[in-house]
Amino acid sequence: MERVILTLNAGSSSIKLGLFEIGPEGPVRLAGGVIDLHQTPARMTLTVVGQERREMQLETSEDVEAVLGQAIAAVERQVGADRLRAVAHRVVHGGDRFTGPVVIDDRVLTEMEALAVLAPLHQPQALHLVRTIRRLRPDLLQTASFDTAFHRTMPERVRRFALPRALHDEGIRRYGFHGISYSSIAATLAREHPELAQGRVIAAHLGSGASLCAMRNGISQDTSMGFSTLEGVPMATRCGRLDPGVILHLLGPGGRSLAEVEDLLYHRSGLLGVSGVSADSRVLLASAEPEAAEALDLFAFRVAGEVARLTVALGGIDALVFSAGIGENQPAVRSRIADYLAWLGITLDPAANAANARKISIPGARVACLVIPTDEELTLAEEAASHFHV
Repeated sequence: MERVILTLNAGSSSIKLGLFEIGPEGPVRLAGGVIDLHQTPARMTLTVVGQERREMQLETSEDVEAVLGQAIAAVERQVGADRLRAVAHRVVHGGDRFTGPVVIDDRVLTEMEALAVLAPLHQPQALHLVRTIRRLRPDLLQTASFDTAFHRTMPERVRRFALPRALHDEGIRRYGFHGISYSSIAATLAREHPELAQGRVIAAHLGSGASLCAMRNGISQDTSMGFSTLEGVPMATRCGRLDPGVILHLLGPGGRSLAEVEDLLYHRSGLLGVSGVSADSRVLLASAEPEAAEALDLFAFRVAGEVARLTVALGGIDALVFSAGIGENQPAVRSRIADYLAWLGITLDPAANAANARKISIPGARVACLVIPTDEELTLAEEAASHFHV
């Protein structure tokens, strides 16, 4: 009987999940879904491969232990008793301690908890799931894959801020995030476009959270996010790169508290803050408000600027990859980004772009432009299976 891995990707109000059977060729997807904790009671949507999407109501959204217990029971009814052997977690921050996936034991859990201070808005959710599953099902092996691990290959000049060396030694440095997504993109590139994969590639993970990564031969050389998930390009509700003097002003003459500034930068800025309409690019594209168009133009301009910066890090560019919700599904946004980068040899085929084709650059373009869906859940399952032989 083949073993099954459950993958969990914790967000602020939802948990993405995947179910994978571990066969001789590696993980095979059985199902995917999401637990929506924002609704009361919570709801779990599960789509089994080859079957229709099903939605089930859970008893509560306040007691995560009860929700997870019901979800695991539903999963086991789907795959059969005693087949579920492991749970693989996406964890945002691994610091410099974790350079790859690990089995979660007491020592690892303690070290992950110590890193929560570096990602206070993201790390606690994953840790809560780990502890909850330990109580519910201590028989299940749990593994962690870290978003920061993919970027541990970045050179020191990229990781270091121009701050006193003592602060760098205390951990104030650029870490980078979305690494599990970039690992997935790099694997797809190596499989489908091996020649491009060996070259200079900039991948743009453009979703509610957005970042870019410069890769050479599938290895991270630089990325737009740094110490926190605030740095880089504007996002749905996050500001992106900001003059630190603005923060000093808000905390000083501006009279804001630390909590108010944190809420402003993480939850009330980005597309939402500039447009005053929505954080959702789809809503902004459909809006007639000039502020909505301004927000999208600012987003495209900053993404293009980051592509240019990362081209310097690579000494050139052979391919630009779009991924995640906006990157995979918004031709108008991709087109606007490409317009700003025409000088770099980036020109899209309008028909291919409109169809969300895999290759969207014109034939013979100096820079290949691709759309590659990211698959974080598959990457989580592969790392758990290949490293720990569950």
